[in-house]
Amino acid sequence: MEKKSLYHTEIENRAGLNGYVRSLNGGKFEQLTSSPLKTVPGSNPEQLIGAALATCLNATLEAEEKRRGLSHQAVVRVAIDLGRDYQGFQFWLRAQVKLPQVERQTAQEMLAICERRCPVAKLLAGSPNVTVELVDDFSLGEAIK
Repeated sequence: MEKKSLYHTEIENRAGLNGYVRSLNGGKFEQLTSSPLKTVPGSNPEQLIGAALATCLNATLEAEEKRRGLSHQAVVRVAIDLGRDYQGFQFWLRAQVKLPQVERQTAQEMLAICERRCPVAKLLAGSPNVTVELVDDFSLGEAIK
């Protein structure tokens, strides 16, 4: 498949967890960054990747709801945990999706379609550290222990 960009942006971080991440083009984006292990203002990579997955997957679900003539009622929650591994650190992402206006089988079909269409979900697909599940009630609960 030929690559043809529909949107382009460049993101730059010069200070790691102690400064700002910002867009150089493609629209204004600037976010203060900080470590998740410190109580200082700013967003961390865990929050940013969780926001990316929740937003992109929900936008894809909204498009599928619209295609089916449904009102947008999908809700996506993502829990992100940071832990150590043998080389440093790793993330575990657990996404839960509610589609309250349709029967469970239809909701499962819609979610499967959207996981294949959502660019962020596709990027994360295949990772043993990422799960996406359909739920009736959110139950992300506590951190992974």
